[in-house]
Amino acid sequence: MIKIYNTDLKSNITSEQQEIKEGSWINMVSPSEKEIRMVCEKTGISDDFVRYSLDYEEKARIDIEDDGTTLFIVDIPILEKEQDTEIYSTMPVGLIVVRDDFLITVSLKKNKIISSLEHSVSKKITTYKKSRFIFQFFYENASVFLRLLKQINKETEVAENILKKSSKNRELLKLLSLEKSLVYFTTSLKANEVVMEKTLRGKIIKLYEEDEDLLEDSIIENKQAIEMSKIYSDILNGTMDAYASIISNNLNGVMKMLTSITIILAIPTLIASLWGMNVPVPWQNNPWGFAILIGSSIVATGITIAWLKFKDLL
Repeated sequence: MIKIYNTDLKSNITSEQQEIKEGSWINMVSPSEKEIRMVCEKTGISDDFVRYSLDYEEKARIDIEDDGTTLFIVDIPILEKEQDTEIYSTMPVGLIVVRDDFLITVSLKKNKIISSLEHSVSKKITTYKKSRFIFQFFYENASVFLRLLKQINKETEVAENILKKSSKNRELLKLLSLEKSLVYFTTSLKANEVVMEKTLRGKIIKLYEEDEDLLEDSIIENKQAIEMSKIYSDILNGTMDAYASIISNNLNGVMKMLTSITIILAIPTLIASLWGMNVPVPWQNNPWGFAILIGSSIVATGITIAWLKFKDLL
C-alpha cells in the first residue's frame, strides 16, 4: 500500500495526493514488487534501500549513498498476536531522504507511529521540511515506547497480584513474555539512541535551530525510555527469581510432608507385615495379642511423629 502526501507551498497545507511530486512524502506499508519498482523509478533510488527496511531482522542504523540519499532505519514498538496473547515486540522502519526531493517511509505493517503522523498530517507535517519530519518521527517513536513501557508495568503488577493468590502457569508465562519484551525494547532503544546521537553529531542532514531542539528532546525521551526499560526489567527479573524460589520452597515443603507421612504409615505397615507371616510369632496364642500389636503400632507411630516434629520434618 502506498500513500502520497504533499504540502502546498502557497497555502502550507498538507494533503493526500495521487501522484508523486517533488517534495512529497511517500508512505509505503508492506508494498508489493510492482509498487517498489514504481517508487524506485519515480524517485531514482536503489530498491535495496526499500528492501533493507522490509527485513524484519534489520537493525537500527544510518546508510548514506554518494548521491546524497540517506537511509535511516529505526526500531519501533509493535503489538503482535500469538494465539490469544498479545506480545510486545519491535520491527524496523525505514526513512529515506532522497536528496532534497523526496521523503519515503517504508514499514512491514501498519503501526502507531506512522498512523499518528498521518492523522496529524494537515496540522503538523510539512513534507518539504524533511529534517523536521524525521525528528518528529523520532520523538513520536520514543513517546510510544514510554507509553507501552508503562502498559507493560501495569500488566506486570496485575500478574503479580494473581500470583500472590495462586501460582498459575498462565501468569508465570505472561511474566516471562513481558521479560522478553523488555529485552527487545532495551536493545532497540539503545540502537535508536546511537542513530539519533549520530544524526545530532554528524550533521548527516540539514539541521535548523528549531529542528535541533526537537532532536534533542527526542534523545531525552529515548534516554528516559531506556532507563524505564532497565528499571522495569530489573524489577521483573527480581520478581521472576523470587517466584522461582517461592515455588521451589513450596515444592520442597510438600515433598518433606509426603516423605514424613510415608515414614509414619510405614511403621504400622511393617508391624502388620511381620505378624502376618505364616510362622510362629510372639503373642500368637495370647488372647490380647491383637490389642498388644495395635497398641505397639500406636505407640511407635506416636514416637515417630514426635521425633519428626522435633526435627521440623513434619
